[in-house]
Amino acid sequence: MVTIDPERFRETFERYSAIGRTDADGLHRLTLSEEDLEVRDLFVSDLEDLGLDVRIDGIGNTFGRAEGTDPDAEPVLIGSHLDSQPYGGRFDGQLGVLSALETLRAFDEEGVEHRRPIEIVNWTNEEGSRFKPALMGSGAFTGELDLEEVLGHTDADGVTVAEALEAIGYRGDEPVGPREEYHSSLELHVEQGPKLEEEGLSVGVVEGVLGMAWLEVTVHGDADHAGPSPVHSRNDALVAAADVVTAVRRLSNRFADDVVTTVGELEVEPNSINVIPSAVRFTVDVRSYDDAVVGELVEAVEREVATACEREGVEYELEEIWRIPHTEFSPLVAETALAAADAVGASHRAMVSGAGHDASYVNEITDTAMLFVPSVDGKTHNEAEFTEWEDAVEGARVYAETVRRLADAG
Repeated sequence: MVTIDPERFRETFERYSAIGRTDADGLHRLTLSEEDLEVRDLFVSDLEDLGLDVRIDGIGNTFGRAEGTDPDAEPVLIGSHLDSQPYGGRFDGQLGVLSALETLRAFDEEGVEHRRPIEIVNWTNEEGSRFKPALMGSGAFTGELDLEEVLGHTDADGVTVAEALEAIGYRGDEPVGPREEYHSSLELHVEQGPKLEEEGLSVGVVEGVLGMAWLEVTVHGDADHAGPSPVHSRNDALVAAADVVTAVRRLSNRFADDVVTTVGELEVEPNSINVIPSAVRFTVDVRSYDDAVVGELVEAVEREVATACEREGVEYELEEIWRIPHTEFSPLVAETALAAADAVGASHRAMVSGAGHDASYVNEITDTAMLFVPSVDGKTHNEAEFTEWEDAVEGARVYAETVRRLADAG
C-alpha cells in the first residue's frame, strides 16, 4: 500500500490555490494568463525537485517522467489540468494534478519501485473558457484536434493560442503527440455533481462520459428606438433568442433521461436600454450518453432557432463548434481502481460522468479511466465549489494505490 502524506498534500494544495485565488476563495486562473504562467512554473519546479525528466510540447502540455525498473515497459500517464474557469473553484482540475504529484512524492519518499515509467501531465486549456474548444491540449496530443487549427484560435481580444503560448514562454519544442504507446492512464477529478455526496460515498470510479455538442448561434435583427417604434413592426433579435433559450431548456430529458441542455453565453448588441437589440450571440450545450440522441438534440435546437427567427422576422447563423462522442472507459483500468478502492477501504461506487474531461480524449490512445471525489452540494465551475478534505485525501489514497498497481502490471 502507498502512504500519502495528508499534511504535505494539503500544504501543496493551498500553495497552488494562492495563485489566482479570488476574494471569495475561488480561483481565476485562465489558460495561458499570467496566473497560469506562475502556476506552471511552480509545477515544473516541483517536478524538477523530484528529479523528473520534464518536457513541454508545442501546445504547452507539460510532462514529468519517472523512469521504471523496466526500460522497455510502456508508461502509465497520470494528471489533469491547472487552468480554471473564470471565477471558478479551486478543486476542478487542480486536485487531479496535485493528487498525481502527491502520488509520485509518496513513491519517492517510500522508495516504491515500479516496473513501468510513470508520466505526470498538466494539460493545456482543458476548460475552453478563454480559447475554444475545451480539452485543447489533450485533443491536440491525441490527434483528435488539428494542432495548427487550434494554435490559430483566438480569445475575445483577438490573441491567438500560439501568441499566448509564446507570451508566457510555454510553447515548447517537443512534438505534440505520444512519443511511445502508453499502457494506461488515470485522472482524478471532482465529481461536479451531487451523486457521491447524496450517497455518502468518498470515491467514484468513472466508467464513461456523456457525449456532447456545442453550438454557437447569432441572431440578426434591426436596431431601432425603443420609444417610437411600434412593437408589431420590430425585428428584435433578443426576443427570438429568448424564445430559443426557453425552448432549449425544455429539451432536457425529452429525448432520454440523461439529457441536459444549457445556454451558457449570451451577448447583446448594442446593449442599450432604449435600443431594440440588433444582434444576439449565444451558445448551446447539449449532452447525453447516447451519441444518436446528441445528434437529435442538435437538429432540435436548429429547428427551434429557425422557428423563433421566422416568427420574429430575423435572420440567424448557427455553427456547431465542437462535438465529442460519449466515452466508454477501459474496464482494465476501472476494475483496477475498484480493486484499489476495496483494498484501501474507501466507500465507493461505479458511475458515469456528465462532464467532459481530458481523459475522454486520452481514452482514444490508451486504456483510461477516472476517479471522482464528491462536490459539496454538487456545485462546480463557481467560487463556492468545495470538496471536504477528508474526501480529497481518500481519493488520493485510492489514486496512488491504483497507479501503483497499473505501474506494476504485466
